Amino acid sequence: MIQIKTEQEIKLLRENNILVSDTLAEVAKHIRPGVTTLELNAIAETFIRSHGAVPGFLGYGGFPYTLCVSVNEQVVHGFPSEYTLREGDIVSVDCGTIIGGFYGDSAYTFAVGEIDPQVRKLLDVTKEALYKGVEQARAGARVGDISAAVQHCAESNGFSVVRELVGHGLGRDMHEEPEVPNYGNRGRGPLLKEGMVLCIEPMINMGGRAVVFEQDGWTVRTRDRKPSAHFEFAVAIRKGEADVLTDFRRIEDAVRSTT
Repeated sequence: MIQIKTEQEIKLLRENNILVSDTLAEVAKHIRPGVTTLELNAIAETFIRSHGAVPGFLGYGGFPYTLCVSVNEQVVHGFPSEYTLREGDIVSVDCGTIIGGFYGDSAYTFAVGEIDPQVRKLLDVTKEALYKGVEQARAGARVGDISAAVQHCAESNGFSVVRELVGHGLGRDMHEEPEVPNYGNRGRGPLLKEGMVLCIEPMINMGGRAVVFEQDGWTVRTRDRKPSAHFEFAVAIRKGEADVLTDFRRIEDAVRSTT
């Protein structure tokens, strides 16, 4: 059942998603060669708790960390580890919070130092696909309008779209209805209504779209081991353009401050 949120509930969801953005900004300050992904996880957990919130991922479905940290060919749900970031890596950091019984959820893929120009294009196109999807997220449209926009942007630039994993509704549960695929046809899928809150999250591969689920039960990687990128917004549906609850400007300001 799709939940329609009140303005007070959207306010709480915004508070969560701004904290997620600030957490990702804090993590961004520490992304450099020589840092382990476990260190990034500790930084995020400390930051979230110091702001009076609870890590939304920790313990969710048995997930054992505060962050999902997915490096290079890992698509999503990577475990923080003793892996040391290296020049030229890309790292997707997915983060969640809980404040007032509601969730925040957002992801951003970072470059570690200088990266290959084609990998940079992958990051840029994946982020562009997110924005193209968000442009379609308005009352009266269909989920398929979002899906088709993401797919067209990715595939017209020579990349492929992961199909096994999707965006979702967001509220008192992290994963609510409806599912929001990153591929599909315009005019199809659930009708978007004012007050719905969605996470739109393109997962785009440099190579083929096929993925493998690793033995840890969580980590998803590309079958061909080529890089994958992931960006995620939470948005509230309005009659006009979407009300974006996530703030990438905070993250990108932090990235610029470290370069």
